[in-house]
Amino acid sequence: MDPRLPASLLERLHRVLHDMDAAYERAAAAHGFVCSGCENSCCRTRFHHHTLLEYLYLRDGFSRLPAGWRECIRANAAAVAAQQKQATVLGADARPMCPLNAEGRCVLYAHRPMICRLHGIPHELRPAGRTAQQSPGCEEFHRRCGRQDRPLLDRTPLYTELARLEAECRRALGLRRKIRMTIAEMLLDDGGFS
Repeated sequence: MDPRLPASLLERLHRVLHDMDAAYERAAAAHGFVCSGCENSCCRTRFHHHTLLEYLYLRDGFSRLPAGWRECIRANAAAVAAQQKQATVLGADARPMCPLNAEGRCVLYAHRPMICRLHGIPHELRPAGRTAQQSPGCEEFHRRCGRQDRPLLDRTPLYTELARLEAECRRALGLRRKIRMTIAEMLLDDGGFS
């Protein structure tokens, strides 16, 4: 991790990531849902990530892998990025597997971004001053659990805390540039944010 980041910020990041995992587990248990390998795997969804802190955290985990793994993952990331770029040009929906997925498991599971931690469960988000947004969850959730009126996963406090940490991270590093990157793009990036 970037040595310019305060240790207290990293401790709070670990806490919010732990809270995300716990909130997901509670919501999944409330619905009786167990996520285990599906055809429409979220690892095939093209998520764009927007936080510098998650970028740095993922890159930190990646840097700790053995060199041979990093080379293999980087090659996979290049192939995925090329497929996604071609699909964008053609207006198609490319769904290649995430380059971090190896035999159905995330190689950087402990370092995965927020959306990878929270995807799939019906949720709500209550942005300040705007109407609450709700999402019904992923297709696999509906196939296994149907539509339920049980409590939704409230992402609001988790997003709010991550946004606070992101602001502190950017202040500590003196960076303003916004990011919008897929996992593949993060893995291929030259580290220009640090």
